[in-house]
Amino acid sequence: MDINPPKCNDFEYINFLIAASNVFSCTEAARCYPIVDNAPAHDSFTRLLQRQTPDTEALWEEVKNYVKPKEGFLIVDDSTLDKPYAKEMAFVRRMWSGKHHRTVKGIGLVTLVWTDGTTVIPVDFRIYNIDEDDKTKNDHFLDMLDKAEERSFNPEFVLFDTWYASVKNLKAIRKKEWHFLTRLKINRLVNPDNKGNVPLETVDIPPKGLVVHLKAYGFVKVFRIVSKDGDTQHWVTDVQDMDESKREDLAKKSWKIEEYHRGIKQFCGVEKCQARKEESQRAHIMFSLRAFLRLELQRVKSGISWFESAMKIRRVAVTAYLNDPLYTLN
Repeated sequence: MDINPPKCNDFEYINFLIAASNVFSCTEAARCYPIVDNAPAHDSFTRLLQRQTPDTEALWEEVKNYVKPKEGFLIVDDSTLDKPYAKEMAFVRRMWSGKHHRTVKGIGLVTLVWTDGTTVIPVDFRIYNIDEDDKTKNDHFLDMLDKAEERSFNPEFVLFDTWYASVKNLKAIRKKEWHFLTRLKINRLVNPDNKGNVPLETVDIPPKGLVVHLKAYGFVKVFRIVSKDGDTQHWVTDVQDMDESKREDLAKKSWKIEEYHRGIKQFCGVEKCQARKEESQRAHIMFSLRAFLRLELQRVKSGISWFESAMKIRRVAVTAYLNDPLYTLN
C-alpha cells in the first residue's frame, strides 16, 4: 500500500516562521503558501509538527557545522515564553518572568548556546515540564552539559547565571575539566581567611578579586561588582588567577544568550504557537531555534541585523517557498 509523501517539510515551516510577522498558526502557514496545484492545507502543517521526534537531534544536525566544539564558550540560561491566554496548553504553568518581574503563565525554555564572542548558535534546549518528567531546571542544565561533552565540546568556559550555581553543578563542570564563570547569591558561604564560613556579602573583596574557599566546593576567585545605581553582583570562577579584565570580557560574552532570547521572541515566533499538544509545541520551539540560526548566520555573513534580514525574507517569501534548506542566507 502506497503512503502519500508529506506535502510540506521542515524548511517550509521554518521559512514561514521567519516570514510571518504576527500570526504563527498552521492555518496561517497554509494561507501564506504560494498558489500552486496541490498546495498543503493547514492539516499538512499540523501533521508536520506532530510527527517530529521529541529529542533535539534535528537542531544539532543543522547547527553542528557552524560551531567549533574545541573552542568558544557554552552559555546556559532559561527564559519564559509568555502564554497569557493559554488554556489547557501543554507545558504552560505559572512561573517567574524576568521581563515582567512577576509570576506569569508561560513555558519554561532552557537553552544551551555556543558562541565565539560574535556568533551565537543554539545547540541544545529543554522544556521545563517537572510535573511530567520530574526534572528541575538544574537537571536540564546537567543533561545538556553531558550531551555537549558527548558531542565532543571542550569549551574555554561555561557561563551561566546564579540559578545554576549550585555546588552539584560546579562539581559536575570540574569533573569534566572545564572552567566556569557565574554569579553567586550574597548569602553563599565562603571561608576567606581559614577562620570559618561567612556570608559572601560580609567579605571585604578588593577590586582585583579574592581567592576564597566556597563551602562544599573548594577554592574559587570571587569579584564584587557595584554598578552606578548601587546594584551589587558577585562573580565567581574556578580560575584563581583570573584578573578583572578577563572577568569583564567573559561577563559580556555571557550576555549573548539574552540577545538570543530577544531574537527568537521578536523574529522567530517562538512564543506564538497556538497548538495545545506537547509534540506540536516542542516542534514549533525547535523550528523557531532553527529559524534563528538562519538569521544569525545571515547577520554574521552580511553584517545586517536580524530585523533587516527578516524584512528582506518576508518580501521574498510572499511569492515562493524554496526547498533549499539555507536559501534564506542568500
